[in-house]
Amino acid sequence: MRIAVASMNEQVAEHFGYCESFLIYDSVTKQAYVFPNPGHKPGFLPNFLADKDVEVLIAGGIGSSAIQIFKNRNIKVVTGAQGDAKAAVEAFIQGELKATGNACQEHRH
Repeated sequence: MRIAVASMNEQVAEHFGYCESFLIYDSVTKQAYVFPNPGHKPGFLPNFLADKDVEVLIAGGIGSSAIQIFKNRNIKVVTGAQGDAKAAVEAFIQGELKATGNACQEHRH
């Protein structure tokens, strides 16, 4: 399983579209990769991550349109995460990180 975390300075980013990078953790190889955010363009980032075989996205917040694109690509979205990005991945793997289900309504992050 590949888990992506929208991150800013190794912390979970408040809004995935404006994050600095994506930490992608591969649970099979136990390797973590960091990809710089290639830019916030409507619809682009969900497909960018799907093309990297991501199955789960962890973020502080995310817009409802992006959530729908992730769902269409069969990617689970976990919102409301905070703190250290690697700790968020570990908490998800342990079943301790739950989605708040909230989508961002405004872009004031």
